[in-house]
Amino acid sequence: MPVNDKRVRARLAPGSRPVLVVVVDAEEEFAWDRPFDRLNVGTTSIAGQPLMHERVFDGLGIVPTYMCDWPVTTAPASAATLRRLMEEGRCEIGAHLHPWVSPPHVEQVNRFNSYAGNLPRELEYEKLQRLTEAIVDAFGHVPLAFKAGRYGLGRHTAESIASLGYAIDTSVVPYTSFAYDSGPDFRDHDEHPYFFQAGQRALLEVPVTTGYAGWLRSFGPQLFELAQHPLAQRARLGGIMARSRALERIRLSPEVASGAEMRRLAASLRHAGCEVFTLTYHSPSMAIGHTPYVRSAADLERFIATVRDFCTWFRDELGGQFASLSQLRDMVGGGPQEMQAGPADREMKQRMLG
Repeated sequence: MPVNDKRVRARLAPGSRPVLVVVVDAEEEFAWDRPFDRLNVGTTSIAGQPLMHERVFDGLGIVPTYMCDWPVTTAPASAATLRRLMEEGRCEIGAHLHPWVSPPHVEQVNRFNSYAGNLPRELEYEKLQRLTEAIVDAFGHVPLAFKAGRYGLGRHTAESIASLGYAIDTSVVPYTSFAYDSGPDFRDHDEHPYFFQAGQRALLEVPVTTGYAGWLRSFGPQLFELAQHPLAQRARLGGIMARSRALERIRLSPEVASGAEMRRLAASLRHAGCEVFTLTYHSPSMAIGHTPYVRSAADLERFIATVRDFCTWFRDELGGQFASLSQLRDMVGGGPQEMQAGPADREMKQRMLG
């Protein structure tokens, strides 16, 4: 797991413009306020993904990565939609593990087990292996990038994905802990991509861009922790700091931040030396009624406009450029101690590709 490994910051070449990558969690539809259920495997919202390409991505030259989970990968209609985009050079395909809908179905479905990193090592690996093979069958290539469902990295996740041929992980949420829900703790991670060793390979970690804006941003982690204290919560310290814009913790996602908030975050991080930014959202948000963020046609229009306006601002005002995840890895190199894929890795790829 990246939490405990030595990290070496991944840097762009000197003088490079900042880079924005787009990562979409391509997943089934389910009620976000209800318990997890293996029967929730609908993927009709995948049909709505090309709309974002037509309205935003194609015009700006953005190639997002769709992190596909088991229902999306194995449903013929959803796989065909994304495969068509991939074959046209309009997207890349990665893997996204929702353990409760990914075989083998042997564990109890509950919140603890919804973080795949909490599963026994062998079970997590088998779910990862089956998902990887399914992606190869559906899309014709071994996926390069991985994102854990619910950001649920565990002690063995990194070595498992490395052994299956992955080169990039996108599961870390900086300055954030899910320990209250039995998930991982990323409070000691910042917004910068980094390389780390996983078994015999170097993996690139591309965090979900999350950080602090405001004149108190340099004290962000300490003050945010202070704001969680019961006395501070009763005094609504966090709300006061956010409303006054003294300190805001923002995630670069149109689902949880407004366009203005995302611009403030990006400008703040760029001023502090951030080179790589990741914008994320969930595929069901591109259809009405599947997530809390898009409940109406007007919500969908606002959602698309937020992405379009931010990406245009990133290019025109922040002087940025766009890259896919595979392009980003080429831009930052292979890591300071990158090792070539060993015989076991090559054998795995050859077997999966037939």
